[in-house]
Amino acid sequence: MYLEELNEAQKAPVLHRDGALMVIAGAGSGKTRVLTYRIAHLMQHGVDPFNILALTFTNKAAREMKKRIAELVGGDEAKNLWMGTFHSIFARLLRFDGDKLGFPSNFTIYDTQDSQRLIASIIKEMGLDKDIYKYKQVQQRISSFKNSLITVKAYFQNPELVEADAMAKRPRMGEIYKNYVDRCFKAGAMDFDDLLLRTNELLARFPDVLMKYQDRFRYILVDEYQDTNHSQYLIVRALADRYQNICVVGDDAQSIYSFRGANISNILNFQRDYDQVAVYRLEQNYRSTKNIVNAANSIIANNKNQLEKVVWTANEEGPKIKLHRSPTDAEEGRFVAGSIFENRMQKQLPNGHFAVLYRTNSQSRAIEDALRKRDIPYRIYGGLSFYQRKEIKDVLAYLRLVINPGDEEALKRVINYPARGIGQATIDKLTVAANQSGLTIFELMENLSSANIGIHGGTRRRLEDFVAMIRSFQILNREADAFTLAEQVARKSGLLMEFKKDGTPEGIARMENIEELLNGIKDFVEGQKELADARGDLAEFLEDVALATDLDTDTGDDDRVALMTIHLAKGLEFPYVYIVGMEEDLFPSAMSMNTRSELEEERRLFYVALTRAEEQAYLTYTQNRYRWGKLIDAEPSRFIHEIDERFLENLTPEDFYRPRNLLNAELFGEVDKSRLRLQKPVKGNPPSPNQPTENQLRRLRKIRPQLGDPSSDGPTGLPDLKEGSLVDHSRFGKGKVLKIEGTGNDLKAEIRFERGEVKKLLLRFARLRILEG
Repeated sequence: MYLEELNEAQKAPVLHRDGALMVIAGAGSGKTRVLTYRIAHLMQHGVDPFNILALTFTNKAAREMKKRIAELVGGDEAKNLWMGTFHSIFARLLRFDGDKLGFPSNFTIYDTQDSQRLIASIIKEMGLDKDIYKYKQVQQRISSFKNSLITVKAYFQNPELVEADAMAKRPRMGEIYKNYVDRCFKAGAMDFDDLLLRTNELLARFPDVLMKYQDRFRYILVDEYQDTNHSQYLIVRALADRYQNICVVGDDAQSIYSFRGANISNILNFQRDYDQVAVYRLEQNYRSTKNIVNAANSIIANNKNQLEKVVWTANEEGPKIKLHRSPTDAEEGRFVAGSIFENRMQKQLPNGHFAVLYRTNSQSRAIEDALRKRDIPYRIYGGLSFYQRKEIKDVLAYLRLVINPGDEEALKRVINYPARGIGQATIDKLTVAANQSGLTIFELMENLSSANIGIHGGTRRRLEDFVAMIRSFQILNREADAFTLAEQVARKSGLLMEFKKDGTPEGIARMENIEELLNGIKDFVEGQKELADARGDLAEFLEDVALATDLDTDTGDDDRVALMTIHLAKGLEFPYVYIVGMEEDLFPSAMSMNTRSELEEERRLFYVALTRAEEQAYLTYTQNRYRWGKLIDAEPSRFIHEIDERFLENLTPEDFYRPRNLLNAELFGEVDKSRLRLQKPVKGNPPSPNQPTENQLRRLRKIRPQLGDPSSDGPTGLPDLKEGSLVDHSRFGKGKVLKIEGTGNDLKAEIRFERGEVKKLLLRFARLRILEG
């Protein structure tokens, strides 16, 4: 009997037959199972599947639930369920009755790009300034209107909206909105937002249609109710009004999509909307250890606006949440990669047991670099690998062109991006002429005056300006390091300005990604300083990226470490979870701390991240993080301090770290070593407060191996290093010293590392630890 698979708390809402009920389901408490078994139970007790409507937020969830229901009650009956996402169900409904609104049954559904292209055409036809009326921003504003049920008529009747657009120097927003709606209607098309707006219109304008669907859907179930927006809420309420057999499942502590229009008040106020609401709580967590569950409870307790529940688990206590501080984001990436490598090897775990979660996509760069260095396969979810993102490939194409002007693929990619008025017809002419003459396109462009290829006037001047820009970058490359050059290329090419003009979340994300690329180049340049034969120039960086990218090829299996934003991780679970970038202004985000409601959503996001972990959670933050190539002091996130100390293990306590010097020590000259009194304390007496103990020295050697032995007189701090020594390097791993040469500050060691690389390191910079003399 399937009911035997449920605990008592899960069984109660499944057995509840009629009326409104709300299931408050804590993280990992089995809410999907409750929904699935409730539907199966209704069908087993005589409810026609045609009379059941189940709304989910992903097609995957709907497919999995329907498959399980088919196993419980039979496949033929399960096929008759109205189960799917809001958009898919309401599109189906509009296919049947959309003709009453004047739409054909085979109406087209526009995706976001279709909508944006149409809006761009309208803006152009109206003769408006495209720099003021940015089509993406206009599309987003129209989308927000529709999700808030602000029709064209309602817009013009609302003087505050009209005035707001006028103040934003977009007084003709209403006309664009009207033209867009008219053009969609003329084309027999709806966009995603129309699927909700037009369903609301259909149910409001045609009472007979509303009554038909109220009678059809006698039992309504909604998953993730905390993520519904206003438009979805009104449709559900209208359909459920007659019989009020509505079951909503959700967790206010996991409401993290307000940026998409989700309204947490829908679940908080559910008991006000319906009569005699039965409330059930699923509070037993089956996913995580006691330490993880209790830590998550201590965090979410800081939110004032929430439904009452106490999540608990009967699972084992498990290890404490591990907190780690790194000097920089590059070191943070290396810690995460090293920790994954050690856990995987010591416990013989597959890569798929590990996930790295971050607040913004741009943070993946340092993690990816570190994982590739360790040859750990990974998969980026919800986006491309960092170096495959369009904006990154655009910058790299410019850099490739600086190194090799004959790289025609790079040239074709950027010659008219950002737009310079060099059209495809011109590029085609150049390509044909170059092939006929045996020259590269760039060489041909350098000699346009002697080439007879039908390019004249303004286009010729624009091509000559492009050549001059690339040549200026090449001159800069002779004297500047890779970071300085890349920063100039990003600015002077116009790429940064292009993304600054785009004020959408996507445009901001692209800016952040370019910033992260520059941070990576800066980190690379700094790292190359300790290599005796390295130049730290652009050619070396591009070679490093190309080789690293080659390691990131698809191996044909799914056993990879998962990298994703926390928003994408909702609904997933992993044995080991690393939450990186736990710093103020990053998490919580600087853009989400203006109001209490925004801050509480950030805290809910952290709660979601932590409760993805089954066995072990790691939190990491940095002391410094690169921002536009500059090292900025970082402050630990307030969320770290909100975790009860009983559930936290600090891997890098403050007293293990030497303070950072604010002044250059060389300002004070050499130390007179004859005056130092580094004597061992007399047995039984406490050491002098100015004298390091042996334990302190050992800690310093362990935590900061690059400092060497603090008591050493040697210029490098590595007096015991000799040929044949086994060493460990924070970047290259373990290796064996082949040869030592030079004197004083020029002392070098040639080392063969485990991966076969032979590096020549300057010992005054080298971050080496001697493993075996």
